[in-house]
Amino acid sequence: MSAYDLTGQAAIVTGGLRGIGRAIADRLAEAGADVHVFDLAPEGSDVAAAPAPHTFHRVDVSDSDAVGRAVAALPSPATVLVNNAGITRDRSLAKMSDDEWNAVLAVNLTGAFNMIRATVPGMVAEKGGRIVNITSINGVRGKFGQANYTAAKAGLIGLTKTAARELGPKGITVNAVAPGMVMTDMALALPAAFRERALSEAVLDHLPESSDIAEAVLFLVSDSARCITGQVLNVDSGQLI
Repeated sequence: MSAYDLTGQAAIVTGGLRGIGRAIADRLAEAGADVHVFDLAPEGSDVAAAPAPHTFHRVDVSDSDAVGRAVAALPSPATVLVNNAGITRDRSLAKMSDDEWNAVLAVNLTGAFNMIRATVPGMVAEKGGRIVNITSINGVRGKFGQANYTAAKAGLIGLTKTAARELGPKGITVNAVAPGMVMTDMALALPAAFRERALSEAVLDHLPESSDIAEAVLFLVSDSARCITGQVLNVDSGQLI
């Protein structure tokens, strides 16, 4: 059996309707996992069709009660959790509002905490599990105009390491993937100067695609990574070197 075979496992991917999250959900499904997408669909979207072939659950990950209900309603305990949900509210420190600060921390950091806390009992019952948190290289180096985002992503690295220490004895690994700029539809919609600046920081001649992040996640949730925990894997074409 392949180390990347997830047949029989239930996986949750937060923020899995589009972009990096969708690529991760698709890749886990290709490996045989029964994938559940926790997300808030955009207004007017056809949520029934959007996540096929995955099971969609409308969940605000910043709401601990909603997370608890959604996890409890799953047909079987999730043994794979990917905390990908995230938002941005970019503004310089001096101009950032309380709402902009709190909203980003609530989704990007508290949301991951809510998901981990809700899913761990099921993983313990199944005698093991894999958790991957999607952080960012900007959570390591900082980024102008992103005090809320970088603080949340830095906090996510600390959460990853603490959870790895607490949950390792229970057979649960916890790791993080830190992308640099990824060529999502959102990135491609930015002015070219933003992409050119990111590429100038990289040591490779190309920036990652969403599929590159998905492959890193698949590795970390697979048996090939059974002895890896508490680590941050940069997938950034060398931007952070």
